[in-house]
Amino acid sequence: MSAIQSTQATTASRPAGKFSLQSLAHAAMLQHAMLPDFSPAALAEASQIDHAAPVAGPQIRDMRNLPWASIDNDDSLDLDQLSVSVPAAEGGVKILVAIADVDTLVGKDSAIDAHAACNTTSVYTVAGIFPMLPERLSTNLTSLGEDQERLAIVVEMAISAEGSVTSGDVYRAIVLNRAKLAYNAVAAWLEGTAPAPAKLAAVPDLGQQLRTQDTVAQALKRARHANGALDLETPDVQPLYQDGVLADMLPAKKNRARELIEEFMVAANGVTARFLDHRGLPSLRRVLPVPRRWDRIVALAAGLGQPLPAVPDAAALDAFLAARRQADPQNYTDLSLAVVKLLGAGEYALCVPGQKSIGHFGLAVKDYMHTTAPNRRFPDLIAQRLLKAAFASQPSPYTSEELTAIARHCTEQEANAAKVERQIRKSATAQLMASRLGAHFSAVVTGASEKGVWVRTSGPTAEGRVVRGFAGLDVGDRVRVELVGTDITRGFIDFASVEKQS
Repeated sequence: MSAIQSTQATTASRPAGKFSLQSLAHAAMLQHAMLPDFSPAALAEASQIDHAAPVAGPQIRDMRNLPWASIDNDDSLDLDQLSVSVPAAEGGVKILVAIADVDTLVGKDSAIDAHAACNTTSVYTVAGIFPMLPERLSTNLTSLGEDQERLAIVVEMAISAEGSVTSGDVYRAIVLNRAKLAYNAVAAWLEGTAPAPAKLAAVPDLGQQLRTQDTVAQALKRARHANGALDLETPDVQPLYQDGVLADMLPAKKNRARELIEEFMVAANGVTARFLDHRGLPSLRRVLPVPRRWDRIVALAAGLGQPLPAVPDAAALDAFLAARRQADPQNYTDLSLAVVKLLGAGEYALCVPGQKSIGHFGLAVKDYMHTTAPNRRFPDLIAQRLLKAAFASQPSPYTSEELTAIARHCTEQEANAAKVERQIRKSATAQLMASRLGAHFSAVVTGASEKGVWVRTSGPTAEGRVVRGFAGLDVGDRVRVELVGTDITRGFIDFASVEKQS
């Protein structure tokens, strides 16, 4: 649709009519080649599974005595990982990450596996969740739920005081989640702005456990950033409902608890990638190549008075971002989002033993794959099958051709899932913005191509297309825009550029 057609279609507020956000989400899933519903065969398989995986067997360690805990969103039930710290030799620390053993209950080529292989990810929309696995599994029998004995794959990492992973191992174990904790409450306690959450305080020594884990996570973070990892802050928008009515769209901020989990996941994913390589097994790596639009990133930095090298340099870019966060924290999220857009999207790629990996430019790591969320991501479930082949000294259960096709499909479906989530978020935001036609907003350009120009506003957070006055705008530019139209059903929010700001 051209910009002129889009303007004509949306110069007035167009309601969703009889469609609810839930029905719009269902239709969006189908539109983007994703299955919104499980097949009768998959549901029948799930109904026959009446217990969690057996917590016994050869080469399975019993680690139920450790003070494992999960940290996730307040309302999350699909708990994929636990963590714990244990003393290591010469005063060091080992971090153990337990990952839910999903593969034991979701057999390769089963009907449930076929659904997971199609969608490749859970889809989290404002209107509701489309889980990759039946909730009977993902939120119960394959979830590392509180006070539940569960089979897990454990990634063990020895970490130096400087934040280097000095050694690692992967094995199977039985674990027990002692406390289901939430990011915001743990972060507030770590940062000294709130008392310990009740569940944390109820478990002996868990507080000191998390203090130790936080110290290790911050050391890992410093080490990665010394190597050029980018400290990006993107707006993960969350809906705010009041009495069942959407009242606002608010950005979710990073905090120490989120960083703790993120750093452990990055480290564990690296250990797992190297483990498979050393055992002669292939892996699905998560890669982010050198950015194709580095020239625009250079131009953005120059416009803010700081030169960057002509060739891509992650360390120089991170130094620029750190300086901007310090100099202009209020607008850092917008700058960060612009850089994320210019970096491009990550993708999955086959890596065979001995082959040099492309690596991940943003994380500043060479060995990286997705392994820590098997209830939510298909590549992580594939990783479990590869690991079990390694444990048993057996060949890969997938050929290189199959893994290459899976990598391509997972990349495509991840993009489709993001489109669904974005589309329904835009429908919800259009619903929120419908009463504000003619209002002016400050915005930043988040996308610019032959297909059009998009901006993101704040207060409320909304993303839409610039349908008038977009000439000369590029990613990162700040503009003043007027809301000229909304279409809830299609999730359209249209703006006219009023004034380009410095």
